[in-house]
Amino acid sequence: MAQTPRPEAKNADTKQPVPVSPALADALPEAPAPLTIGMNRRLVSMCLLAIVVGLLAAPTAYILIELINFFTQIFFYQRVSLQAASPIVNNLGLWVIPVPVIGGLIVGAMARWGAKAIRGHGLPEAMEQVLTNQSRIPARITFLKPLSSAIAIGAGGPFGAEGPIIATGGALGSLVGQLLRVTAMERKTLLAAGAAAGMAAVFSAPVSATLLAVELLLFEFRGRSMVPVALACATATAFRAVLIGSGPVFAMAPVQEVGGAVLIIYSLMGLAIGAFSVLTTRVLYIIEDGFEKLPIHWMWWPALGGVVVGVVGYIAPATLGVGYEMIRGIVNAQLGFSALAFLCVMKFVSWSISLGSGTSGGTLAPMFIIGGALGGATGGVLAHLFPHLGINPGLAGLVGMAAMFAGATRAFLTAVVFAVEVTHQPNALLPLLAACGCAYLLSSLLMRNTIMTEKISRRGVRVPDEYSADPLAQIRVDSVCSRQLVTLGENDTMETIRAWLLRSEPETYHQGYPVLDENQELIGVLTRRDLMALDVAPETRLRDLLKRAPVTLTGHHSLRDAADHMVRHDVGRLIIIDARTPRTPVGIITRSDILKAHRRRLGEQSDRQRYLHWRRPR
Repeated sequence: MAQTPRPEAKNADTKQPVPVSPALADALPEAPAPLTIGMNRRLVSMCLLAIVVGLLAAPTAYILIELINFFTQIFFYQRVSLQAASPIVNNLGLWVIPVPVIGGLIVGAMARWGAKAIRGHGLPEAMEQVLTNQSRIPARITFLKPLSSAIAIGAGGPFGAEGPIIATGGALGSLVGQLLRVTAMERKTLLAAGAAAGMAAVFSAPVSATLLAVELLLFEFRGRSMVPVALACATATAFRAVLIGSGPVFAMAPVQEVGGAVLIIYSLMGLAIGAFSVLTTRVLYIIEDGFEKLPIHWMWWPALGGVVVGVVGYIAPATLGVGYEMIRGIVNAQLGFSALAFLCVMKFVSWSISLGSGTSGGTLAPMFIIGGALGGATGGVLAHLFPHLGINPGLAGLVGMAAMFAGATRAFLTAVVFAVEVTHQPNALLPLLAACGCAYLLSSLLMRNTIMTEKISRRGVRVPDEYSADPLAQIRVDSVCSRQLVTLGENDTMETIRAWLLRSEPETYHQGYPVLDENQELIGVLTRRDLMALDVAPETRLRDLLKRAPVTLTGHHSLRDAADHMVRHDVGRLIIIDARTPRTPVGIITRSDILKAHRRRLGEQSDRQRYLHWRRPR
């Protein structure tokens, strides 16, 4: 006689533990370990790999700098040398105009017949690979990107070396991740570690480099990714200290503590420069759209942009090259108002048109110069008009640099910490926080995408802009799962079960039923669809319908674990077991249960929004 269903056995907590069958235990899929905070062997391995990536990225960054020096010497001084040289003091006269054009022609040819991905400023392309291609960057980019950037900058391109260095370091980390057996998440960590290590090696700024990786590449704030990146940055910075030293990259006169009315002025300055960063971003992409409409192949666009660079470079030589010496002059208040205003306008024209043409180069140094010149000029005027306030034009230039970066990229923490790290001026922290916060706020209100995300957003890629804790990871399964189980016996027949289901008893409304053997041990799960299948004979026993071992989870897991487990095994429900008696079911959780928990969180969020919403009084 078939064993009849037992509706009365609803609460599986009343069952006594029974011995586990070894054969059945082997068939039971192993539940994933609950997410824990702390170190594990995999994380240790990733940290060691990240340190190796840092050791590789640091010398790679210096090779790029040497390449820039090499091509600068060739293009502007017609000599073969690796000595540092600036195109600003060239003696070419009108012959300076065709130099960037030649560089643009070479870069265009490399992009067409080498790799189109070398076009642009590097970071958006790296972000796109992280979001759409499992952080896989082609190996040839590791060589073509630094070479093309060195040619473009060495030919007078108004770009910084940091963007190509970040892109090259990221490509190197991705290459290491592709050569080894790692997951896509781990490959993303290695990519970010390489990118951040390159930046840390050049600017001796390990903390801001780590934050840059978090805000623009990792898209998460977790120890599993931050710790390897931080170790890679520390390694690269130590490499730099051995070769060069640990002094500030942009040394400036000591900054006094700031407070009161001066802090308000710096905050207002941050708002103004935040608005200018929005304008800068929009103008840049208007120029890019304009080049898209030209009736010639994109290979020739960098050469057209080079014409503008050459003409502007002839009029204002200070706009040529990376311009780090200009940044030092700005933060030390060595330039007057007219020089700063002229530099701001001319650098903006040269950089925006050249970058919009699709050549290879970075955005950070140009934004620093443009924002710093604007801030320094404003600070100089205010210091002259209100000398009693004690406004520091050099600090105003530093604030302008950081606010421009924060507004254009919305990498708020990176902008603040970077400005402190490259100057070693901790007293600048307060005005930097105020100004960058205001710039970020205004940019968020006026612009949906940033200078880094607009391009890939147009391609349909959605870039995360908020990194919050996963609410599903904060809720345990045993607080949501149903403990009212309706179990079936392995010897029940389809005829009996169908008759029972058709009686429409309340407990039969479930969509999935655990199946137990004669020892009350879990052996599988059948759904209502399985039980009502018309192609199964009435005398068939339930144990003959089982096709797979049951998928289980313990109550100590999170809802994130449960959702991942459902996707991994392609099931809509999980049987909850006690870890001490893995064949004894104690509950069940379905996709609907997870959605209900998520709905409660949305309800709580709506309540907070309702309470914070301001209503105009009647």
